[in-house]
Amino acid sequence: MLPRQKNMRPQAGVFAVEFAMVLMLFLTIAWGVIEVARVMYMFNTLEEVTLRAASLAANTDFQDASAMSALRQAAVLRDTPGSLPLGDPVTDAYVRIDYLSLSNTGAVTMSTIPAAALPACAANNRITCMKNPYDASCIRLVRARICDPAVTGSCHRVQYKTLLSLVSLPLNLPTATAIVPAETLGAPAGAAPCP
Repeated sequence: MLPRQKNMRPQAGVFAVEFAMVLMLFLTIAWGVIEVARVMYMFNTLEEVTLRAASLAANTDFQDASAMSALRQAAVLRDTPGSLPLGDPVTDAYVRIDYLSLSNTGAVTMSTIPAAALPACAANNRITCMKNPYDASCIRLVRARICDPAVTGSCHRVQYKTLLSLVSLPLNLPTATAIVPAETLGAPAGAAPCP
């Protein structure tokens, strides 16, 4: 038996080296599968987030800052400010709500209503739209998008952030746009116009 032990000693660390190599390969493949699944989750969930935000905004008073904040939080599936579950870096601050008017100059086109041109209240929007549905301040549609809040002005795409911060992927998340018809905009039935 002694000669056998001498032959096995040079092979004693081979198992540990092979195991380490196989484990590294397995963990790399497992991380890759998890990241691909998370990318698919993010792409699909952001579509749902924007649809949810647009639907809620169509029935929320755009002048009420706390209601709009709660709307953005509900859109990212939260009750408090924070990030989308498993969706870092997307937070409620990334949800952008725009109010759109329609103009009819041969072809019907959508245009964003600037904040200064929005009606004083939702009841006034009804009156404006009843007088002229193509008025530049008549809110006809509500659009929700996922935009990088660090960039003001136009809607810039959000950079995808991996679970492991050591590795980064050159991938941008979609802007995920949803457009719905404006409904009550938070105005109760029979509300009087505001000054």
